[in-house]
Amino acid sequence: MTDHDRLVTLLATRSVRRGQFVLASGRTSSLYIDARLTTMSPDGLVLIGTLGLAALHGARWGVDAIGGLTLGADPVSYAISYASARTDRPLRAFTVRKEQKSHGTGKRIEGPFAAGDHVAIIEDVITSGGSALRAAEAVREGGGIIHGVLAVVDREEGGREAIEREGIPVVTLTRAEELVARIPAETP
Repeated sequence: MTDHDRLVTLLATRSVRRGQFVLASGRTSSLYIDARLTTMSPDGLVLIGTLGLAALHGARWGVDAIGGLTLGADPVSYAISYASARTDRPLRAFTVRKEQKSHGTGKRIEGPFAAGDHVAIIEDVITSGGSALRAAEAVREGGGIIHGVLAVVDREEGGREAIEREGIPVVTLTRAEELVARIPAETP
């Protein structure tokens, strides 16, 4: 079994649920993907770090830093950064707050991010693309240069296309269709 197959299996068994759900985008869906159940687990972190780093190398974006909107992007960014530590081009991870801090330094982006950084925006699940676009806006405002979005899961509901309409390429590790095909049968 490949690492990709292992990741699909982990996501399908841990993170995918059927029912009626209201998503962060406001849409309703009969499928819920809580990627954090996989992205915050030891085996999920190892797979996502390895596969995410390989995907970034394959995209040839030449980024210095990776990050996205907290909370979904955080474990993914950290896993990829950790996986990159022993390469010739380690990647720094950062977090984009949903709102700018009103105290301390008032930062919206936390971590070792700097103006001029070449950046990949990280996302756990793309649905409408809104979270990735909010993170991209904050990074641009902070002087970052965005090369693309890397997501663990594309729900295949138009989010990828919305991001690409803004001129930002998207690479995903898995698609909802792959996960649905591997959801374990429910026991009676």
